[in-house]
Amino acid sequence: MFGTAVIVLREVLEAALIIGILTATTRDVIGRTKWIGAGILVGLLGSFLLALITSDIAKLAGGFGQEIFSISALTLAVVMLAWHNIWMAQHGKALANQAKKTGQDIAEGRLACSALFTLIAIAVLREGSETVLFLYGLVNSHDANTHNMLIGGLIGLTSGVLFGYILFFGLLKIPVQWFFKITSTFITFLAAAMASEIAKLLTQADLVTVYTTPLWESIQLIDMSSVVGIFLHVLIGYEPQPSALQLIFYIGTILVIGLGMKLTKPLIIKK
Repeated sequence: MFGTAVIVLREVLEAALIIGILTATTRDVIGRTKWIGAGILVGLLGSFLLALITSDIAKLAGGFGQEIFSISALTLAVVMLAWHNIWMAQHGKALANQAKKTGQDIAEGRLACSALFTLIAIAVLREGSETVLFLYGLVNSHDANTHNMLIGGLIGLTSGVLFGYILFFGLLKIPVQWFFKITSTFITFLAAAMASEIAKLLTQADLVTVYTTPLWESIQLIDMSSVVGIFLHVLIGYEPQPSALQLIFYIGTILVIGLGMKLTKPLIIKK
């Protein structure tokens, strides 16, 4: 039961945090609610469909089907998160100040919402499919008790959603002058964490074989299976044994997003 709860908590928490942060940052964008709901629904439906072909996915590409699927989803999510931060660097101030909505602003808002839909759908689809595959592996490697797994899954699901709501409402209470700085930082670290995970999956699938030696080990300080470890992994990409490749992907993502945001800010002044 505990193992199931941890697995579900970790995956639901990651999706819930992404949804919470993105929902908070687009609170003044027109029509965002229907896009958020549609993204969650599409992600859940996709996860359900993947659950039907779980064993086939796990066997693809010489047994690395799940890794390749996750790499593809994560890569798209990192690109979309980076784009979201750069877009908000241009338009966040106008949204925060409840600026007059012109036809162009509305169009831009809808563009932001379509990106929001894609990001949330990817987050829910990826975490939902990973949950299914992890539980599938748990069932096949242990004498699983269906009743205990169901209870553990519900505990993990409820805890993950609750933490996501707490973060969302906490972000809404942040003063406007700090709001976009804090949420942009959250999103940047989320993207960096996903990029680090891409590097890890590339290594696991034997697609990259350089810079794969762990740089340090901190599992005795913070265990990845603990609540603190899960939060740090989701929010900042904490890994107890990170490789040089993961560090390169992590830092590189932060630098690229930071540079993109810096280059777009002058566009606001020129208008």
